[in-house]
Amino acid sequence: MAGILALFSSVLWGSADFLGGTISRRRPPLSVVGWSQFVGLIFMAVLAVITGAWRDPIGYLPWATLASLSGLVGLLAFYRALADGSMGIVAPIASLGSLVPLAVGLLSGDRPAGWQIVGIGAALVGVVLASAPEMAGSAGKRNVFLALFAAGVFGVALLSMAEGSRNSPIMTMLWMRLVTVIVAGGVALSRRNVGGVRLADFAILVPLGIFDVGANLAYGFAAQQGLLSLVAVLGSLYPVMTLGLAWKFDRERLARIQYVGVVATLVGVALISAGGG
Repeated sequence: MAGILALFSSVLWGSADFLGGTISRRRPPLSVVGWSQFVGLIFMAVLAVITGAWRDPIGYLPWATLASLSGLVGLLAFYRALADGSMGIVAPIASLGSLVPLAVGLLSGDRPAGWQIVGIGAALVGVVLASAPEMAGSAGKRNVFLALFAAGVFGVALLSMAEGSRNSPIMTMLWMRLVTVIVAGGVALSRRNVGGVRLADFAILVPLGIFDVGANLAYGFAAQQGLLSLVAVLGSLYPVMTLGLAWKFDRERLARIQYVGVVATLVGVALISAGGG
Protein backbone atom coordinates (compact mmCIF):
# COMPACT_ATOMS: atom_id res chain seq x y z
CA MET A 1 0.00 0.00 0.00
CA ALA A 2 2.90 2.37 0.77
CA GLY A 3 4.22 1.98 -2.78
CA ILE A 4 0.81 2.76 -4.31
CA LEU A 5 0.44 5.86 -2.16
CA ALA A 6 3.96 7.05 -3.05
CA LEU A 7 3.27 6.58 -6.77
CA PHE A 8 -0.04 8.38 -6.41
CA SER A 9 1.82 11.28 -4.80
CA SER A 10 4.07 11.39 -7.88
CA VAL A 11 1.06 11.62 -10.19
CA LEU A 12 -0.42 14.47 -8.15
CA TRP A 13 2.90 16.30 -7.77
CA GLY A 14 3.60 15.98 -11.48
CA SER A 15 0.18 17.40 -12.31
CA ALA A 16 0.60 20.21 -9.79
CA ASP A 17 4.03 21.10 -11.19
CA PHE A 18 2.63 21.33 -14.70
CA LEU A 19 -0.17 23.63 -13.52
CA GLY A 20 2.22 25.66 -11.38
CA GLY A 21 4.69 26.09 -14.22
CA THR A 22 1.92 27.08 -16.60
CA ILE A 23 0.41 29.81 -14.41
CA SER A 24 3.82 31.06 -13.21
CA ARG A 25 4.56 32.16 -16.75
CA ARG A 26 1.97 34.91 -16.40
CA ARG A 27 1.64 35.47 -12.63
CA PRO A 28 4.25 36.16 -9.88
CA PRO A 29 5.52 32.88 -8.33
CA LEU A 30 4.93 34.27 -4.81
CA SER A 31 1.26 34.85 -5.63
CA VAL A 32 0.94 31.41 -7.20
CA VAL A 33 2.48 29.73 -4.15
CA GLY A 34 0.52 31.82 -1.65
CA TRP A 35 -2.92 31.34 -3.20
CA SER A 36 -2.45 27.65 -4.07
CA GLN A 37 -1.24 26.97 -0.53
CA PHE A 38 -4.27 28.83 0.83
CA VAL A 39 -6.51 26.49 -1.17
CA GLY A 40 -4.61 23.54 0.32
CA LEU A 41 -5.02 25.02 3.82
CA ILE A 42 -8.80 25.19 3.46
CA PHE A 43 -8.89 21.64 2.11
CA MET A 44 -6.80 20.26 4.98
CA ALA A 45 -8.72 22.22 7.64
CA VAL A 46 -11.97 20.63 6.48
CA LEU A 47 -10.33 17.19 6.39
CA ALA A 48 -8.89 17.62 9.90
CA VAL A 49 -12.32 18.49 11.30
CA ILE A 50 -14.07 15.62 9.50
CA THR A 51 -11.51 13.01 10.60
CA GLY A 52 -10.89 14.43 14.07
CA ALA A 53 -7.15 14.60 13.32
CA TRP A 54 -6.91 17.99 15.06
CA ARG A 55 -6.82 16.03 18.33
CA ASP A 56 -3.61 14.17 17.33
CA PRO A 57 -0.40 14.53 19.41
CA ILE A 58 1.50 17.72 18.54
CA GLY A 59 4.86 16.07 17.91
CA TYR A 60 4.44 17.02 14.25
CA LEU A 61 4.78 20.78 14.92
CA PRO A 62 8.58 21.29 14.58
CA TRP A 63 8.81 18.96 11.58
CA ALA A 64 5.81 20.53 9.83
CA THR A 65 7.26 24.00 10.41
CA LEU A 66 10.61 22.99 8.92
CA ALA A 67 8.85 21.29 6.01
CA SER A 68 6.78 24.41 5.40
CA LEU A 69 9.68 26.85 5.35
CA SER A 70 11.94 24.64 3.22
CA GLY A 71 9.04 23.76 0.93
CA LEU A 72 8.10 27.43 0.47
CA VAL A 73 11.64 28.43 -0.47
CA GLY A 74 11.85 25.43 -2.80
CA LEU A 75 8.53 26.20 -4.49
CA LEU A 76 9.49 29.83 -5.12
CA ALA A 77 12.77 28.77 -6.75
CA PHE A 78 11.06 25.92 -8.58
CA TYR A 79 8.23 28.00 -10.06
CA ARG A 80 10.68 30.74 -11.04
CA ALA A 81 12.76 28.17 -12.90
CA LEU A 82 9.65 26.64 -14.49
CA ALA A 83 8.49 30.05 -15.64
CA ASP A 84 11.80 30.82 -17.40
CA GLY A 85 12.93 27.38 -18.52
CA SER A 86 11.74 24.11 -19.95
CA MET A 87 9.69 21.80 -17.72
CA GLY A 88 11.73 18.97 -19.21
CA ILE A 89 14.87 20.07 -17.36
CA VAL A 90 13.59 21.82 -14.25
CA ALA A 91 11.26 19.08 -12.96
CA PRO A 92 13.77 16.19 -13.26
CA ILE A 93 16.57 18.14 -11.57
CA ALA A 94 14.29 19.24 -8.73
CA SER A 95 13.20 15.63 -8.19
CA LEU A 96 16.75 14.75 -7.12
CA GLY A 97 15.76 16.11 -3.72
CA SER A 98 14.64 12.54 -3.01
CA LEU A 99 18.31 11.70 -2.49
CA VAL A 100 18.15 13.41 0.92
CA PRO A 101 15.47 11.17 2.51
CA LEU A 102 16.86 8.21 0.54
CA ALA A 103 20.29 8.64 2.16
CA VAL A 104 18.80 9.25 5.61
CA GLY A 105 16.60 6.17 5.27
CA LEU A 106 19.52 3.94 4.30
CA LEU A 107 21.75 5.36 7.04
CA SER A 108 18.94 4.83 9.56
CA GLY A 109 18.73 1.13 8.83
CA ASP A 110 16.41 0.71 5.84
CA ARG A 111 17.31 -2.52 4.08
CA PRO A 112 15.60 -2.73 0.67
CA ALA A 113 15.56 -6.09 -1.11
CA GLY A 114 18.11 -6.72 -3.88
CA TRP A 115 15.67 -6.06 -6.72
CA GLN A 116 14.49 -2.90 -5.00
CA ILE A 117 18.05 -1.54 -4.89
CA VAL A 118 18.34 -2.18 -8.63
CA GLY A 119 14.96 -0.52 -9.08
CA ILE A 120 16.05 2.56 -7.14
CA GLY A 121 19.05 2.93 -9.43
CA ALA A 122 16.97 2.41 -12.59
CA ALA A 123 14.34 4.93 -11.48
CA LEU A 124 16.87 7.64 -10.62
CA VAL A 125 18.84 7.07 -13.84
CA GLY A 126 15.58 7.17 -15.78
CA VAL A 127 14.68 10.58 -14.40
CA VAL A 128 18.13 11.93 -15.30
CA LEU A 129 17.94 10.49 -18.83
CA ALA A 130 14.53 12.07 -19.28
CA SER A 131 16.15 15.47 -18.78
CA ALA A 132 19.46 14.82 -20.56
CA PRO A 133 18.71 16.60 -23.87
CA GLU A 134 17.45 19.65 -22.03
CA MET A 135 20.56 19.79 -19.86
CA ALA A 136 22.67 19.90 -23.01
CA GLY A 137 20.54 22.67 -24.50
CA SER A 138 20.00 26.32 -23.81
CA ALA A 139 18.19 26.07 -20.51
CA GLY A 140 20.52 28.59 -18.90
CA LYS A 141 22.79 28.28 -15.90
CA ARG A 142 20.42 30.33 -13.73
CA ASN A 143 17.52 27.92 -14.20
CA VAL A 144 19.76 24.91 -13.59
CA PHE A 145 21.02 26.51 -10.38
CA LEU A 146 17.47 27.31 -9.26
CA ALA A 147 16.40 23.72 -9.96
CA LEU A 148 19.37 22.32 -8.01
CA PHE A 149 18.67 24.68 -5.13
CA ALA A 150 15.02 23.62 -5.16
CA ALA A 151 16.12 19.97 -5.09
CA GLY A 152 18.16 20.53 -1.93
CA VAL A 153 15.42 22.27 0.04
CA PHE A 154 12.76 19.89 -1.31
CA GLY A 155 14.85 17.07 0.11
CA VAL A 156 14.70 18.69 3.55
CA ALA A 157 10.94 19.15 3.15
CA LEU A 158 10.41 15.51 2.14
CA LEU A 159 12.38 14.29 5.12
CA SER A 160 10.53 16.64 7.48
CA MET A 161 7.13 15.60 6.12
CA ALA A 162 7.99 11.96 6.67
CA GLU A 163 9.09 12.61 10.25
CA GLY A 164 6.05 14.74 11.05
CA SER A 165 3.74 12.14 9.56
CA ARG A 166 4.88 9.63 12.18
CA ASN A 167 2.67 11.62 14.55
CA SER A 168 -0.08 12.80 12.19
CA PRO A 169 0.01 13.03 8.38
CA ILE A 170 -3.10 15.19 8.23
CA MET A 171 -2.02 17.70 10.86
CA THR A 172 1.50 17.83 9.44
CA MET A 173 0.11 18.96 6.09
CA LEU A 174 -2.39 21.34 7.71
CA TRP A 175 0.28 23.05 9.83
CA MET A 176 2.60 23.21 6.81
CA ARG A 177 -0.03 25.12 4.83
CA LEU A 178 -0.82 27.43 7.72
CA VAL A 179 2.82 28.44 8.21
CA THR A 180 3.34 28.82 4.45
CA VAL A 181 0.29 31.05 4.04
CA ILE A 182 1.34 33.24 6.97
CA VAL A 183 4.92 33.63 5.73
CA ALA A 184 3.97 34.12 2.07
CA GLY A 185 1.27 36.61 3.08
CA GLY A 186 3.73 38.51 5.26
CA VAL A 187 6.27 38.75 2.46
CA ALA A 188 3.57 39.87 0.02
CA LEU A 189 2.39 42.59 2.43
CA SER A 190 5.94 43.83 3.00
CA ARG A 191 6.34 44.17 -0.75
CA ARG A 192 2.89 45.72 -1.13
CA ASN A 193 2.22 43.01 -3.66
CA VAL A 194 -0.86 41.31 -2.26
CA GLY A 195 -2.87 39.31 -4.77
CA GLY A 196 -1.23 39.30 -8.16
CA VAL A 197 -3.81 36.93 -9.63
CA ARG A 198 -7.20 37.27 -11.29
CA LEU A 199 -10.45 35.48 -10.56
CA ALA A 200 -10.08 33.39 -13.72
CA ASP A 201 -6.72 32.11 -12.45
CA PHE A 202 -8.46 30.10 -9.73
CA ALA A 203 -9.51 27.62 -12.41
CA ILE A 204 -5.86 26.57 -12.19
CA LEU A 205 -5.01 27.60 -8.63
CA VAL A 206 -7.74 25.46 -7.03
CA PRO A 207 -6.72 22.13 -8.63
CA LEU A 208 -3.06 23.13 -8.20
CA GLY A 209 -3.54 23.61 -4.46
CA ILE A 210 -5.55 20.40 -4.04
CA PHE A 211 -3.15 18.30 -6.12
CA ASP A 212 -0.14 19.64 -4.20
CA VAL A 213 -1.56 19.04 -0.73
CA GLY A 214 -3.01 15.71 -1.86
CA ALA A 215 0.46 14.64 -3.00
CA ASN A 216 1.92 15.70 0.36
CA LEU A 217 -0.75 13.75 2.21
CA ALA A 218 -0.29 10.60 0.12
CA TYR A 219 3.48 10.83 0.63
CA GLY A 220 3.01 11.32 4.38
CA PHE A 221 0.84 8.22 4.73
CA ALA A 222 3.24 6.25 2.52
CA ALA A 223 6.23 7.26 4.68
CA GLN A 224 4.24 6.25 7.75
CA GLN A 225 3.68 2.74 6.38
CA GLY A 226 6.77 1.87 4.31
CA LEU A 227 10.55 2.25 4.08
CA LEU A 228 11.51 5.91 3.72
CA SER A 229 14.23 5.06 1.19
CA LEU A 230 11.71 3.43 -1.17
CA VAL A 231 8.87 5.87 -0.60
CA ALA A 232 11.21 8.81 -1.32
CA VAL A 233 12.23 7.37 -4.70
CA LEU A 234 8.70 6.43 -5.77
CA GLY A 235 7.45 9.83 -4.67
CA SER A 236 10.15 11.57 -6.73
CA LEU A 237 9.06 10.19 -10.10
CA TYR A 238 6.70 13.10 -10.74
CA PRO A 239 8.84 14.58 -13.57
CA VAL A 240 7.61 11.75 -15.80
CA MET A 241 4.05 13.01 -15.27
CA THR A 242 5.09 16.65 -15.76
CA LEU A 243 7.00 15.71 -18.91
CA GLY A 244 4.01 13.81 -20.28
CA LEU A 245 1.64 16.70 -19.66
CA ALA A 246 4.08 19.19 -21.21
CA TRP A 247 4.35 16.92 -24.27
CA LYS A 248 0.57 16.57 -24.51
CA PHE A 249 -0.56 20.14 -23.91
CA ASP A 250 2.51 22.33 -24.59
CA ARG A 251 3.82 20.21 -27.45
CA GLU A 252 7.28 19.97 -25.91
CA ARG A 253 9.16 17.51 -28.09
CA LEU A 254 10.86 14.49 -26.57
CA ALA A 255 14.17 13.08 -27.80
CA ARG A 256 14.79 9.34 -28.03
CA ILE A 257 16.89 9.32 -24.88
CA GLN A 258 13.95 10.85 -22.99
CA TYR A 259 11.75 7.93 -24.02
CA VAL A 260 14.53 5.63 -22.78
CA GLY A 261 14.46 7.53 -19.51
CA VAL A 262 10.70 7.08 -19.15
CA VAL A 263 11.03 3.33 -19.81
CA ALA A 264 13.92 3.03 -17.31
CA THR A 265 11.82 4.82 -14.71
CA LEU A 266 8.89 2.46 -15.25
CA VAL A 267 11.23 -0.55 -15.02
CA GLY A 268 12.60 0.85 -11.77
CA VAL A 269 9.08 1.19 -10.37
CA ALA A 270 8.28 -2.40 -11.35
CA LEU A 271 11.46 -3.70 -9.67
CA ILE A 272 10.82 -1.73 -6.49
CA SER A 273 7.28 -3.11 -6.36
CA ALA A 274 8.41 -6.66 -7.17
CA GLY A 275 10.92 -6.57 -4.32
CA GLY A 276 8.15 -6.63 -1.77
CA GLY A 277 8.36 -5.04 1.70
